[in-house]
Amino acid sequence: MYKYAGIIVNNASIQLDKPFTYRLPVSMYGKIDIGYRVKVPFGMGNKKIDGFIVELYDEYKGTGRIKEIAEVCEEFPLFTERDLILIREMREKYLCTYLDCIKVFIPTGVFKGMKNKRESLVYCGNMPEGKFSKEIYKNIYKIVKNNEGIFTKSGLSREFNLSLSSINTMIKNQILLVQDKVINRYNERIYAQYLPKNLNKEQQAAVTRVLSSKKRTFLLHGVTGSGKTEIYMHLVSEMINQDKEAIILVPEIALTPQMVERFKGRFGKDISVFHSKLSDGERYDEWLRIKMGKVKVAIGARSAVFLPFNNLGLIVIDEEHEGSYKSDSNPKYHAREIGELKCSISGCKLVLGSATPSMETYYRSRKDEIELITLTNRADNAELPEVEIVDMREELLNNNKSIFSKKLQEAIEDRLKKKEQIILFLNRRGFSTFVSCRKCGYVFKCNNCDISLTYHSEGKKLMCHYCGEKQAVPNKCTKCGSKYVKYFGVGTEKIEQEIKNYFPSARTLRMDFDTTRGKNSYEQIYNTFRDEKADILIGTQMVAKGLDFKNVTLVGVIAADLSLNLPDFRSAERTFQLITQVSGRAGRGEKKGVVVVQTYNPENFSIRYAASNDYESFYTEEIELRENMEYPPFSDILLINMSSKNENLLIKSIQNVGIFLKNRLEENDKINMLGPCPCEISKIKELYRWQIIFKGKIDKEFGENIRKTVYELLKDVYNDIRVSIDVNPNSLL
Repeated sequence: MYKYAGIIVNNASIQLDKPFTYRLPVSMYGKIDIGYRVKVPFGMGNKKIDGFIVELYDEYKGTGRIKEIAEVCEEFPLFTERDLILIREMREKYLCTYLDCIKVFIPTGVFKGMKNKRESLVYCGNMPEGKFSKEIYKNIYKIVKNNEGIFTKSGLSREFNLSLSSINTMIKNQILLVQDKVINRYNERIYAQYLPKNLNKEQQAAVTRVLSSKKRTFLLHGVTGSGKTEIYMHLVSEMINQDKEAIILVPEIALTPQMVERFKGRFGKDISVFHSKLSDGERYDEWLRIKMGKVKVAIGARSAVFLPFNNLGLIVIDEEHEGSYKSDSNPKYHAREIGELKCSISGCKLVLGSATPSMETYYRSRKDEIELITLTNRADNAELPEVEIVDMREELLNNNKSIFSKKLQEAIEDRLKKKEQIILFLNRRGFSTFVSCRKCGYVFKCNNCDISLTYHSEGKKLMCHYCGEKQAVPNKCTKCGSKYVKYFGVGTEKIEQEIKNYFPSARTLRMDFDTTRGKNSYEQIYNTFRDEKADILIGTQMVAKGLDFKNVTLVGVIAADLSLNLPDFRSAERTFQLITQVSGRAGRGEKKGVVVVQTYNPENFSIRYAASNDYESFYTEEIELRENMEYPPFSDILLINMSSKNENLLIKSIQNVGIFLKNRLEENDKINMLGPCPCEISKIKELYRWQIIFKGKIDKEFGENIRKTVYELLKDVYNDIRVSIDVNPNSLL
């Protein structure tokens, strides 16, 4: 019989990142297990705080007085012993705390004391004679009888303009009865039936290989439109037949409505949807019904990989190359890596799908660490779109100063006449990229960040895309006083306005961060365009992948160079992926698709290979560059980012850390240290930013030593300096 528990307390301090021993009251013997949330007295004042049981044992071999667990918070554990194995792996791999890892398994509603939502609904009791024979009571009784169990008493009063006082009197005398009912806060909508499609030979072979292979991880590399989603659905169907469960991850919330529409149309309404746009209550209810075994399939963004399925058979990560699968807050996990860890622990299978796999994943498939499955043709024999590269330098020489090349203008006009749809892609929101003085060259920057402000015509404000600061549009230069203030660059708002100028009758939609802030805004935009109630969809990378509209025959890439010019070793890869993915939105139905790619750098290999849909050639050239420069997948990167409002303290502290770490590395010729130096964006949200980068073969032991060293060296200034340690970060900016 267990008498003691090792408990992780709900305190973010690095110094408290260890299990604390507590005694179980006799009343709890045999009634609690690993993963239970409990209340425990902590600290000198014995304040009761949350704790999570991670160990149970019979004897305590330490010394000193042991405190006792005060109470158990739920009737069930929040995580399992298998989850605990993953929690420990994550803590080592991502250099974070137990608490960081535990929290990703638990919906935030748990910490707010959230339970099932209940409403008290009104029913009829027995109607006596006497004073209750008055017309007002008879009327209320009659209305309730016709609407039993539909309204709360306040809802009843509002809906039928009834006296709340009279309703309360009838409840007090048991003429009306109140009963609690659990209210579900998840989507129970019924979707149109989405029947199974006959698989072609490539698709059927892919399903067979996943189900029959002894390997657990697969890369499904298929051209855009090759029917990867149908393969996922056939695999899910097989899991359900085997009484197993499945998780489908999508990179963008924008893709969720389409995926939900298809999966619920195929498998019914009992599919869980889990993403950041849900309320805390909705997330809690979705999590709870999975925990209770009421759901077999979940669709969601990155965090859905931690959902508490009991018999998981399959994890699918669609568009596996996407950067949004990497968390930028602790634990800084990658969903792809978590999927593999879960496979090794639970024995399930992992399918990574993409038309443009990440370099790391494709490299591993070439080394036979992952089983590669290739789809070379579009489903239903549809043709890949014809891609034309337009050199915007020549457009300028021909006196075309428009955002749109002549080729793209003509193509838009042609598609509008044919009642076909168009997607225009620009990976930058806003109206103008920056605002500058033409006399002195001053660029208006954010007061809190080292970044130029973007002009947004809606609201006529300058906005910082990092901290959200807004400023009024200046009438004159704050540096020289000149009135020659001008907007430069282009954003999605500007594209939308230009379309209205050139094609005033065109019905336009815009899908970017600004237009999708609302809870259901993604779905509303998606449904409007799907139902062909709009002609042109303008958007950032949200429109670049996964979306399947049969009437889209033209895609315009407005500025293919944007991601190419970022100072990051992944810039060529991201450019290739974005152009290939957005090109794949064209010609997915019976009509032939055309893509116009506008660029000032048409000779660049990533743009050329994207235009010819030649992943193999791009991979061959890019992987050689990576190897020569010793970048992933040939090495690991560990990024230490330090930030503070006190610039002098920050510089002094990170230089001290840098000197100490450099001395420690003198005998290690397998790892290089770069820095300390300012980050590419040296200030965000009033915090100055510096970094140190390690590049080489970084194992868990090295990472843990770095973490301990950094926090030990900064212990006296820890309250003034923020530290972020990230293994293989998405970006070095």
